[in-house]
Amino acid sequence: MTTIVDRSSAYCVVGAGAGGLAAGKNLREFGFECDVIERADDVGGNWYGGNTHSAAYDSVHLITSKPYIQYDDFPIPAHYPTYLGREHAHAYLRSYAEHFGVHEHVQFGRTVERIERRDGSPDWFVTLDGGELRRYAGVVIANGHNWSPRYPEYPGKFDGETLHSCEYRDPEPLRGKRVLVVGGGTSGCDIAVESSQNAASTSLSIRRGCYYWPKYLFGMPTDVLYETVLKWRMPRPVVRFFGSLFLRLNSAGRPEQYGLPKPSHKLLEEHFVINSTLLYHLGHGDIGAKPDIAELCGDRVKFTDGSEEAYDVIVYATGYRMTEFPFIDRTYLNWGGRTPQLHLNAFHPEYDNLFVIGYFQTSTGNWPIMDYQSQLMARYLHLLRTDPQRAVWFKRAKATPMAAAQLNGGIRYYDSERHWLQVEHFSYRALLRKLVRRMNVEPPAAARGGVLAEEADATAATRPRSHA
Repeated sequence: MTTIVDRSSAYCVVGAGAGGLAAGKNLREFGFECDVIERADDVGGNWYGGNTHSAAYDSVHLITSKPYIQYDDFPIPAHYPTYLGREHAHAYLRSYAEHFGVHEHVQFGRTVERIERRDGSPDWFVTLDGGELRRYAGVVIANGHNWSPRYPEYPGKFDGETLHSCEYRDPEPLRGKRVLVVGGGTSGCDIAVESSQNAASTSLSIRRGCYYWPKYLFGMPTDVLYETVLKWRMPRPVVRFFGSLFLRLNSAGRPEQYGLPKPSHKLLEEHFVINSTLLYHLGHGDIGAKPDIAELCGDRVKFTDGSEEAYDVIVYATGYRMTEFPFIDRTYLNWGGRTPQLHLNAFHPEYDNLFVIGYFQTSTGNWPIMDYQSQLMARYLHLLRTDPQRAVWFKRAKATPMAAAQLNGGIRYYDSERHWLQVEHFSYRALLRKLVRRMNVEPPAAARGGVLAEEADATAATRPRSHA
């Protein structure tokens, strides 16, 4: 008979990335024990270069600037670059975990195999690698959703090398080769630009048109300008007008001028593509623009415009599938249709001890949003434990799931898998903040971190190499 390790006074947090660390920090602030289960040997999730499961390539940088990616209660050091690279991002997340005492509660090199309920118990039974079985008071799933790579299906067969962007680390496998990058999102653009500086030739195949935003507009980070416009609470058509104007006045022009397809949707109806160098390299002939693939023909690729070219490598930067979590049955997550039906994409309508943090897609600023989700979760649990009547209003509200379609701020995103979890960050963030304030409870002052913020910043400052 399997021995059950009794952790029924604690919560199990799955994953020590940005969402899991925020969940652990907020649970601890309200006096909840937690075990953070992480399969890598350090925190940071995708942003830890030593994580063999990370999908972040060596040259990756955030597309959100410092003011809108940092946690509200833990500023990014002033000397860090405006857009953090992987090393700076990892150092920041690690110093956050150490500052708030979460790091010591992370169990590294462990994998969650199964999460389930047993024998009518309200607790959750978590099976780890090696068959270890633990009983927990609750579970917080925070391991992200971009982990099952999507490969498009084309007729024919390609005889060369293929890899998904999640497998791409550096340009060495592309050096001196004829490379085709498929997909016009941020990763596809980054990889195509890096390939153009190392490969013998580089082409970029894009099925549908996108709007390409530079990282800076009028001398300031693009998201800083965009947030300023959103704060004015202008109607969406007006925001779209100014956005189009900004792109015309302060960018390299329209995508179709460079051979890319013209967008068939309106501005702001898609996840942002942030890249300042793609159009430059297209304009200089470093990258060739290609339409969608029609057929794979051995060492050649036929495109929908009838052209053919020979390639040695195809890199599929085609995103991820919204698949089920491998360690928990979909029935536990109120799965309906494409995705789980959760209130605010985080709160189960029935269970008060099962949460999903970070299960959303935004164009910018997701780390602090994960923190707001976690703040709301921890306050709700605290009120259930100390004054249940004060939590009744939220218990009733979450009984009716509020999915992503209700959180889009009036935007109708075009229908694609990448938008199934899309939320409009500004209105979603504001709603979470409002609900946190309505909870009207704060953690004890003694639980708000173990070291001074200045000391944490100094610690973080010594870790990364220059990566500006």
